[in-house]
Amino acid sequence: MFRRYFASAVKQAPKMDVADIVIIGGGPAGLSLASAIKSSPILNDLKCTLVEGGKLAVSLEKFYQDPPEFIDKRVVSITPATMDYFKKIGSWEYVKEERIETYDNIHTYDGVSGAKMEFDAPEIATMIENVNIQSMLFQRIKQLNEETPDNQLQLLDETKVVDIKEDPNNEWPILNLSNGNTIKTRLLIGCDGYNSPVRHYAKIESRGWSYNRWGNVATCKYKDSEFRLSTGWQRFLPTGTLAFLPLPNNWCSLVWAVPPEISSILGKLNDEEFTLMLNAAARLTPEELNYLYKVADDEQEKLVEEVKWRLDLFKKKTTPEQLQDFPLEIDYIVAGSRAKFPLKLSHADSYVEERVALVGDAAHTTNPLAGQGLNMGQADVKCLVETLEKARMRGLDIGTKIAIEPYWSERFLANHVMLGVVDKIHKIYSTEFTPIVWARTVGVNVLNSLPFVKDFMVDQISHYNGHGKK
Repeated sequence: MFRRYFASAVKQAPKMDVADIVIIGGGPAGLSLASAIKSSPILNDLKCTLVEGGKLAVSLEKFYQDPPEFIDKRVVSITPATMDYFKKIGSWEYVKEERIETYDNIHTYDGVSGAKMEFDAPEIATMIENVNIQSMLFQRIKQLNEETPDNQLQLLDETKVVDIKEDPNNEWPILNLSNGNTIKTRLLIGCDGYNSPVRHYAKIESRGWSYNRWGNVATCKYKDSEFRLSTGWQRFLPTGTLAFLPLPNNWCSLVWAVPPEISSILGKLNDEEFTLMLNAAARLTPEELNYLYKVADDEQEKLVEEVKWRLDLFKKKTTPEQLQDFPLEIDYIVAGSRAKFPLKLSHADSYVEERVALVGDAAHTTNPLAGQGLNMGQADVKCLVETLEKARMRGLDIGTKIAIEPYWSERFLANHVMLGVVDKIHKIYSTEFTPIVWARTVGVNVLNSLPFVKDFMVDQISHYNGHGKK
């Protein structure tokens, strides 16, 4: 039924189309931008097209009608500010609430010194699958298209951008598509990820570096507990960050950052061995973990016995009160849920050029240790839509650089600050150098004894709306 609302990738006679706005990328950023534009009383009359290379419509409709049993491994943490924006643009009513988990506590602890810090706040953040976000936005766009049958958002899924050229007459971007058609647009918006073709077309440089870390993800099940586990756990190790973030029914989402050589070792382990190593990484010392990585690499057949012995020893020498400073043990992981991705920091020199704007990962990428990547992208969406609305009300051509430059000037500094904070946290905790370990331990202990400071930090992260105010 949904096919009547969107264009499909069925081959037709090649044609040239003209649009006011073309969005490249059907991830959360692209779909929320499309939904926000069509929800805006100032912008909803614009002719808008979204182009996505994947099979978007079928997969999102299938998820909405018949969600799979297990939570997907591609899970993100959204702040109250991001959730409020989804509600504002009308998409949150379509969320699968039984598949999200709001948590109220984050427990961080240093793998070297043991220094710990807890952040408590009602509904500090919410864990949600990427596909759940995309699904609810897709349903909202369908609803908006039903309400405006004469000016629907056109979604071209299973359609790739072959190349982008500039119209020599008016500088409008012209997109050649894999279905043989072309689109000329007043404003081209790249929501197309780190290797953004839109950014390359606009000749905007992106600068940054690799962290020489791989993020290993999986969907895990805690051992049986009578309590609802609404705490996020994060352990800082010299090799990288280990995080367990809560999902419904005492499931959790794993993000484990390690160097490439350790990631390769973990990749050779079966699910049972990997689960044991997870529990070890949450409890044992860095020295013990380094030894276990060596066993896993050289004598994998001995790994299970060695890890179990060390975990049993840990339990015997740890009091029940001390055990509360560690997460529950992981019982097992969902088969086939393991994956990995490289961690990097990048920031584009600009988010705008003549008739081009960049949003989300196309403009910036960050280490996931603070869980702010998607939230930064949603703040981009909110700011860009507001910028386009102001430009439209002032009678400006929304594609010109002068019309969209306020978006870049507002978002660049806010994102730059967040990227810098996350980068510094990563570097401070990626060392065993004694003076730095001592200094960070003192700092953590002092902060943990100052509730008003922690409350301020949580409030800034949870409710910051990307415009320098709450």
